[in-house]
Amino acid sequence: MAGKPKLHYTKGRGKMESIRWLLAAAGVEFEEEFIETKEDLEKLRNDGSLLFQQVPMVEIDGMRMVQTRAILSYIAAKYNLYGKDLKERAWIDMYVEGTTDLMGMIMYLPFQPADTKEKNLALIIERATTRYFPVYEKALKDHGQDYLVGNKLSWADVHLLEAILMVEECKPDVLSAFPLLQAFKGRISNIPTIKKFLQPGSQRKPPTDEKFVAVVRKIFNI
Repeated sequence: MAGKPKLHYTKGRGKMESIRWLLAAAGVEFEEEFIETKEDLEKLRNDGSLLFQQVPMVEIDGMRMVQTRAILSYIAAKYNLYGKDLKERAWIDMYVEGTTDLMGMIMYLPFQPADTKEKNLALIIERATTRYFPVYEKALKDHGQDYLVGNKLSWADVHLLEAILMVEECKPDVLSAFPLLQAFKGRISNIPTIKKFLQPGSQRKPPTDEKFVAVVRKIFNI
């Protein structure tokens, strides 16, 4: 299992996308083995690769890691994106949990019934602009630094940029009332490793569409 990390997941964003983002930000090349059928998933389950019978799964450093949070924490720590001490790590964790909650709402939107989508989309925008983004805007204002924690790029910054771009796909002008987040987005997007990931042809996945929803439903029996 030496060499590049190998990611096992479907050919879409889902819970693996934040892992792709973090590896890319760290400048780590990775391979992907896509789960495209129910049989692909069963094979992984049957050969004992999945500790809890679930994906994402990442082969890295001789381990078969599962559970998104565990994988992300490991990558962040390994590549020095997890703060310099326990307090910084705690702040990074808090910020990441907030953006995870917001991204979770967006992630599940395409899987919801058509008659509830509009209502849920409105809720996402409302939560983004009144609960989550004001926190990050205030953090940047209070310490006057370029990054959320410790004035150094961390997992929290990478996660927040991913969340901002996801919300902008729902509402392009969502940052209009958040000038510091607009500047933050520009800064973080221009970090060379992240800029490369944002270019066409990278391993970043497109937004979930109806075709992909159908594939996922078939693979996971949902």
